[in-house]
Amino acid sequence: MGAAEALGQKMRAGGADILDVGGRSTRPGAVPVEEAEEARRTIPAVRRLAAGGIRVSVDTISARVAAAALDAGAAMVNDVSGLRDPGMAPLVARAGVPVVVMDWNDRSDAPDVLAATAAFLRERIAAAVAAGISEARIIIDPGYGFGLTVPQNMEVLRRLRELAALGRPVFVGTSRKGSIGRVLNLPVDDRLEGTAATVAVAIAHGADFVRVHDVGAMVRVARMTDAIVRGWPPDAGGVPSP
Repeated sequence: MGAAEALGQKMRAGGADILDVGGRSTRPGAVPVEEAEEARRTIPAVRRLAAGGIRVSVDTISARVAAAALDAGAAMVNDVSGLRDPGMAPLVARAGVPVVVMDWNDRSDAPDVLAATAAFLRERIAAAVAAGISEARIIIDPGYGFGLTVPQNMEVLRRLRELAALGRPVFVGTSRKGSIGRVLNLPVDDRLEGTAATVAVAIAHGADFVRVHDVGAMVRVARMTDAIVRGWPPDAGGVPSP
C-alpha cells in the first residue's frame, strides 16, 4: 500500500466522507507546478484510492489534470480558481460531477469582503450554469485564507450565513491556515484547537462541508456542532454526516 492509500484509509476510518487529492500547493507564494508533474503526483493516487472504494475529489485548477483524474475515478472537482481554465466548466458539465467553486481573488483592500466575494461567486455560478453545469452540483467556497487579511478571515466566518442568499451549499477550508497561526502565534503543526474553533464557528454559521487535515478530531467537532445547531437526536431534526 502506498503512502496516499494508507493516509486515505486512515482518513476514511476517521470519518472522512471525501478525500481531496491534489498535486500542487495552493499556499500563497507556492512554487508553480507544471501540469505534467501535477498529473504525475495526482493521478496514480486518485486511481488507487477510488479503486479501494474511497470517494475522491481532485483539487486542481487545470482542466487537463481534472479530466485525467475523473477518468481515474475521481467523483468531484475542487477548483480553487473558480473555473478560470476555459476547459474546466465544459469538462465538469460533461462529467456531471459536483464542483467546488472558490473565490481566490485578493480581497485585502475590499471595503466589504463578503459583498465582493458574493458578487464573484454569483457571477461564477451563472457562468458555470451557462456552460452546462447543473446548478444543483455547484458548491461555493468563500476562499478563507486566500488574499484576505487576518481580520477579513475572521469576518468571513462571522458573516458566512450571508452566502446562503446564493442558494448553494457552502464549503470552507480553514484547517491549519496562517490566520490561525497569526492569532495564536503557533506553527502550522500546532493549530488543532484553533482549527477546531474555526470549524465549529463555520458550521454554526451555515457551512455544509469542511476541509480538514486532522480528520478524527474534526469529525467529532463537526458532529457535536451539528448536534447543537441542527438538533439531537438525529431523528428529531437530523444530524447530517460530517
